[in-house]
Amino acid sequence: MPNPFRIRVAALTAALALSCLPTGCSGGAAKDGDLAAQKLDWKACPAPDEAEGGGDTPSPLPGDGAWQCATMKAPLDWSKPKEATIGLALIRAKASGDASKRIGSLIFNFGGPGGSGITTLPAFAEDYAALRTRYDLVSFDPRGVGRSDPVECENDEQLDNYFQQDATPETSAERTQLINRTKQFNAACEKNSKSILPHVRTTDAARDMDLMRQVLGDRQLHYFGISYGTELGGVYAHLFPKNVGRAVLDGVIDPTQNPEQSSLGQAKGFQLALDNFAEDCTSKKTECPIGATPQDVKDRIAKLLTDLDTKPIPGILPRQLTQTAATNGIAQSLYSKDFWEYLTEGLEEAYDGDGKILMLLSDSMNGRSQNGEYSNIMAANIAINCADEKPRYSADYVQQKLPEFRAASPLFGDYLAWGMVSCTSWAVPGAADHPDVSAPGSAPILVVGNTGDPATPYEGAKKMVESLGKGVGVELTYQGQGHGAYDSKNRCVQSTVNGYLLDGKVPKAGTVCS
Repeated sequence: MPNPFRIRVAALTAALALSCLPTGCSGGAAKDGDLAAQKLDWKACPAPDEAEGGGDTPSPLPGDGAWQCATMKAPLDWSKPKEATIGLALIRAKASGDASKRIGSLIFNFGGPGGSGITTLPAFAEDYAALRTRYDLVSFDPRGVGRSDPVECENDEQLDNYFQQDATPETSAERTQLINRTKQFNAACEKNSKSILPHVRTTDAARDMDLMRQVLGDRQLHYFGISYGTELGGVYAHLFPKNVGRAVLDGVIDPTQNPEQSSLGQAKGFQLALDNFAEDCTSKKTECPIGATPQDVKDRIAKLLTDLDTKPIPGILPRQLTQTAATNGIAQSLYSKDFWEYLTEGLEEAYDGDGKILMLLSDSMNGRSQNGEYSNIMAANIAINCADEKPRYSADYVQQKLPEFRAASPLFGDYLAWGMVSCTSWAVPGAADHPDVSAPGSAPILVVGNTGDPATPYEGAKKMVESLGKGVGVELTYQGQGHGAYDSKNRCVQSTVNGYLLDGKVPKAGTVCS
């Protein structure tokens, strides 16, 4: 079972109602000549395919502007750049302001790994309207994602079964079942995507971005990375420090941690978010419908999950809401304070025997649309993580670590601990214990940490600043809730980030927004 908490699911509304605008991808052998000299054929964006999540084409931009999509060729194997190529799907919104003040392209990666940038950028373009005044806003499906040679593992019916399994085994038989089911999933990935699996590492995606910079005609890479996108941005800066332009990392991954440390940190982060949710619900003037005190709220949630372990309730029929699906749905709702109302309503209904809302939240996390089709976000997430991460954890090792994870989070500890076995039987060896993001000589990189972030705990921002090196990382703190800071719409955060990206104003290190 993967650790879906590592994914930045952009927003519930995006998962339920909005969609991406894909481009076709092409393969084949690289032709003579330099791929950096290729010309992109920008066209109107078609409707997204299943791998990108399905849905409609994006809404028109203000002023009758149109989204444009194209395909960029990149080497399949960067160690053999003159051989086979893959097609990387791109999307852009051209700058809306005075052409003489245009800075260049601003490339976004919204996280995951495994998230489709072609899906997410149009869904949240309004949030970045100020940046569009001087930049072409550009995003992409990284290799292995969406339409960029997507990793394919199991079909929709098999995935329904996969996500219904017990991800927190308590008996020897349940542990064996989890390990065997994980092996089955991983074997399907190898069978269906053998050629791409060795080439989806973050270092590959970083090299793709430098090629993208050149193809787009920019001397330097201007970049906005969120969640896993901060790791990608840090790796890019390490590989190409002299090519870094104005870059922002928001919702920052701790680059010094191995997978076990990261999962343990997330257990603490999601527990903190749950504590804050319970405190918020019970501190309002109106009565909290899911508990009288913060501890009562958490106790009732714990009892619900215990009951669901043996007696699931109706979810989205014919599927039932299991303990695993409920835990997943609760975690999804903690990514943003805007979703807390959905969690409250979902818990109310679950206590009455109706699991639809919590299952809808879980489906959102897993990339399942209402018509039962899955995007490839989970397949890509596992493939990229397993290609990046060297450690492989056994069931016996996880069992020994459970007390430590439970101490970090009584609710999420077991789930996050057992998620560490997802790479154990993976076909491709992992690259390193943790990414190298040291970037001496880079331009300043603005690193934004959120004190209430459940998925990428706040401490990671300081570690990123330290790892980037002296004179590179500049930390900005947001005292808030949810994953990331810019999309909280906090005026202080947005004005500081905009001031850097638009005008080159580097804020004082240690600036705090609340």
